[in-house]
Amino acid sequence: MLPADFNVGLQDKRLGQVRLALLGQHVLNDGGSITLTTGIDEPIHQGANAMAVNAALEGFVRGAAVELPRGLRINAVSPTMLVESLSNYGRFFPGFDAVPAARVAQAYVRSVAGPQAGRIYRVWQ
Repeated sequence: MLPADFNVGLQDKRLGQVRLALLGQHVLNDGGSITLTTGIDEPIHQGANAMAVNAALEGFVRGAAVELPRGLRINAVSPTMLVESLSNYGRFFPGFDAVPAARVAQAYVRSVAGPQAGRIYRVWQ
């Protein structure tokens, strides 16, 4: 991997979501919710960029949760391999249990509708 390749994940997944949260806080109703998406936090082959980006997003969620005004909340959902994606990406996740997308969707519902802030909802099994 070259620095330019690594920068793609930093700019797109990490900063894309951070920028969305920074802009979104100004248009949300009081008590509104922001939910970001991280992912794997276990080493996998060809996954250094993904792990770095996911760790940075999780740190941002925890830090931003104590700074957001007007009762706004921010959380993240961290899914493992989806059953629906096994045929495309399963080779990168040997020995990992896959979860159905419907189960991951419940974590998003919990994040948006629940009262917690600064939480990382891991959907791993």
